[in-house]
Amino acid sequence: MPLMVAEKKRITNFNMCFSSLAEEAEFTRSFLKPCLSDMVTDDSSNLLPGLPDDVAKHCLALVPRSNFPTMGSVCKTWRSFIHSKEFITVRRLAGVLEEWLYVLTMEAEGQESRWEVLDCYGNKHRVLPPMPGQSKVGFGVVVLDGQLLVMAGYALVDGTGAVSADVYQYDSCLNSWSKLASMNVPRYEFACAEVNGLVYVVGGHGMDGESLSSAEVYNPDTDKWTLIESMRRPRWGCFACGLDGKLYVMGGRSSFTIGNSRFVDIYNPELQSWCDMKNGCVMVTAHAILGKQLYCMEWKNQRKLSIFNSCDSSWKSINIPLTGSSSIGFRFGILDGKLLLFSIKKDPGYRTLQYNPDAPPGSEWQTIEINPSGPCLSSVTIKA
Repeated sequence: MPLMVAEKKRITNFNMCFSSLAEEAEFTRSFLKPCLSDMVTDDSSNLLPGLPDDVAKHCLALVPRSNFPTMGSVCKTWRSFIHSKEFITVRRLAGVLEEWLYVLTMEAEGQESRWEVLDCYGNKHRVLPPMPGQSKVGFGVVVLDGQLLVMAGYALVDGTGAVSADVYQYDSCLNSWSKLASMNVPRYEFACAEVNGLVYVVGGHGMDGESLSSAEVYNPDTDKWTLIESMRRPRWGCFACGLDGKLYVMGGRSSFTIGNSRFVDIYNPELQSWCDMKNGCVMVTAHAILGKQLYCMEWKNQRKLSIFNSCDSSWKSINIPLTGSSSIGFRFGILDGKLLLFSIKKDPGYRTLQYNPDAPPGSEWQTIEINPSGPCLSSVTIKA
């Protein structure tokens, strides 16, 4: 642990030596110039001429994250390494992983959404290239192996509604989108989550607006979706999360119940079967996993956090230190082991609330200066 802290501090100071990202990128190019002339057209297996690959991998892993796209343009060998799981592993072992927050926000005109990237200091590093395909609503977002996956959804094409099964992946290291295998069942307003290195999608609405109970799983090693056992009930508008190696599906509505469902559907990948319990949250407007606990906010009371412990399937609530109308909603973000509450409405007077579960009693809540440029629609955290 001390090594990781020391390494992280060194890299942070390294970044702060530059007055702009452009200067930092120029430094990286000049720093690497001695070997670039030999490698731009040479796609040999040597990462750095004259160095063993294990040493070269460690050297490349120490470069600040903001320069990854520049590194990826040097040669195919570097690009392949940066795109691999091994690159993240080497950076983790070196203690130099950087945690960035990817926020889907609405532009000022309120017509288009975009992803922007914030670091732990609130600095905006970049705006992502536009997502491929048609503009959609009701799509799912998951982080898998340091990549952002945007899945399915509902789009209007020439005035006609269309349900998609398309899946796109954003490479957070190379700053580029690519298309993955499509899901078996087009859907929108569904639940999705990563569990044990696989992506699960369940429920939602189908091609004709029907409610779905079907579920499928994505394996990144084979780039393939496989249908699994369906849930015991159709449900839509729900959310999912991975806890203790299992998939939990909560909230939303089900055609088997009147109103909003309190049922929690739980899928065990080892047993390949579902079970359920009846003590979930209803009408959940925001959720996030922090540590080994699930944090939820319900529409009926947006001045409290509901916290679920999967060890004993229990809930507890804590108050949010805000006054005023409870109709002002939030979206959650996670940075450095802390929960961030972003407003879903642009309010110049609002400062982001931060909850630290490890802080001494009475000092768990603080305000910070990390804010997206517009209302927060969704956010994910990616370490690389």
